Amino acid sequence: MKHNSLTSSPYILYSDGKGNIFEDTSLYVTGRTGWDAMPIPEDEWIELPDGGSLYELPGRRGIGIDVETGDMRLCEKGWAVAAFIPPAHTGFYLSAYETAPDAPTLPLFCYTAVGWQDEKFYVPAMRIEQDIRQECSGFNTEKVETGVEHLISAYPHNRLVKHLAENCALTYHCPAARNYFMGRWECPVPASPACNANCVGCISLQPDEETIVSTQDRLKFKPSVEEIVEFTVPHLKQLPSH
Repeated sequence: MKHNSLTSSPYILYSDGKGNIFEDTSLYVTGRTGWDAMPIPEDEWIELPDGGSLYELPGRRGIGIDVETGDMRLCEKGWAVAAFIPPAHTGFYLSAYETAPDAPTLPLFCYTAVGWQDEKFYVPAMRIEQDIRQECSGFNTEKVETGVEHLISAYPHNRLVKHLAENCALTYHCPAARNYFMGRWECPVPASPACNANCVGCISLQPDEETIVSTQDRLKFKPSVEEIVEFTVPHLKQLPSH
């Protein structure tokens, strides 16, 4: 997707805490890099790509630039808003906000800056991968669900297929897992309930004393070689050769 040529920065967005999002036309949106809020160059905005979504950030006030004075100030009308940008895209700036002392801890997601202009949502981002296999427009929920029923029936005792179906495809909407159940392209193979890395931002395991909640659950078993081979080999054999 090419960058859009905007005549000015988009307006800041805010949420009313009830699932409704509005623009505040008295403030231009800013972006955050490190701990600093700053204006976003107009040539770095693109329309929010298909499959993108918006987050409400409770307990946080967005930082904007006053349209008339050019000064930075908080949007006091509601909670700050951020965007999720879909696979194949990279965001340039995080959502800029001020956090209240009693604000809840946010889950481990990427909160990209987002604004509103000309009846469209805009994000500072670019597409870095042209592969179409994980494009949201290519997924068909009915085909995924049909594939889940078919493959669980085909491999009734395979714990890994059950995990990929119930957790990855239907709960987390993992693009790779959905592709598997649609019978195309990739096939994820989680193989261990443990990991020898100790990433601070791990999405599947956080220390018990940590206030951040893991967004996904790890495997609760160690799959056997037979379980892995049982469903991966037929998938590879049925895929097109090109």
